[in-house]
Amino acid sequence: MANKPAILTTTVGSYPTPDWLSALPSDLARVDATRVIFDIQRQAGIDLPTDGELYRFDVNHPDTNGMIDYFIASMSGIRTTLGRSDYEAFQKKETMGFRRKPAGVVTVPIGEGGLNLFADCETAASVAGGEFKFTVTSPYMLSRTLLDNHYGDFEALTMAIAEVLADQVDGLPCACVQVDEANIPGNPADAPLAAKAMNVVLDRIKTQRAVHLCFGNYGGQTIQKGHWQSLINFLNSLHVDHLVLELAHRPVEDLDALREVEPRIAMGVGVIDVKVNRVETPDEIARSLAVIEKKLGPGRLGWIHPDCGFWMLKRSVADRKMEALVLGRNKYLGI
Repeated sequence: MANKPAILTTTVGSYPTPDWLSALPSDLARVDATRVIFDIQRQAGIDLPTDGELYRFDVNHPDTNGMIDYFIASMSGIRTTLGRSDYEAFQKKETMGFRRKPAGVVTVPIGEGGLNLFADCETAASVAGGEFKFTVTSPYMLSRTLLDNHYGDFEALTMAIAEVLADQVDGLPCACVQVDEANIPGNPADAPLAAKAMNVVLDRIKTQRAVHLCFGNYGGQTIQKGHWQSLINFLNSLHVDHLVLELAHRPVEDLDALREVEPRIAMGVGVIDVKVNRVETPDEIARSLAVIEKKLGPGRLGWIHPDCGFWMLKRSVADRKMEALVLGRNKYLGI
């Protein structure tokens, strides 16, 4: 990105599935839709677009973006046909109050199975039209959705998933790989394990490394309760180039804690609220950037973006929010 602005714009990952893809799904239609999504972002002026995560699209589940099930269903060693006893055993764990059933049951050692992130990333690269970011769900988040009938140890389960994902991200043909984690903000006691597992994945990435963290978004609802202050040591322990953090839907005081993030890590701050349909104005974005830079200090803000993915919003809303993001950045920087 030659002659890049001092503050760059990106999206987090998902984009609303086009109606025509849901109506007439096919591999070709999915590739065409990915091409359209890249083009929409580039026309809006997004510096580092994502592919919209349509490689996870499932015609039987068009209302989800596959953040969990795409990975779990592809790996070997995990049974995804579930019975009553699986439901009941998972509910007794009380690890995920918003999820009634496990994503799968681990029965033997976890392996690659049919997971092929390189092929999905290569397809995105063929229609990207430039540099882009590719996303992968964190091993900690995936392990929390599983019923473990094999390892008998949560750390062993999490690290097994980390090893599988590390092999998958090695050599991906993209400018940046982002690891997504939406559970640890509500479970800071697990931060050392989550960081250990995520770093196994991050260490295998050959390009820019990003980590996205949020407090969850299901139907506009925040799932995890917590504060950034309790995660500072976790953030500083990550082998990452820049962070992608939810902050538009958070109290402005959260920025005070983030001053403690090490300077080696570029800060990415959410300034677009994906939990509401209202479209922010460029003036509002510019004012937010002034507040953020005052809080974090000069030169600390490297990226701005939406709080999370766009998959729950209408396309017309998502597109206008992206346009406002870029226009607000430009207004603030005077470009």
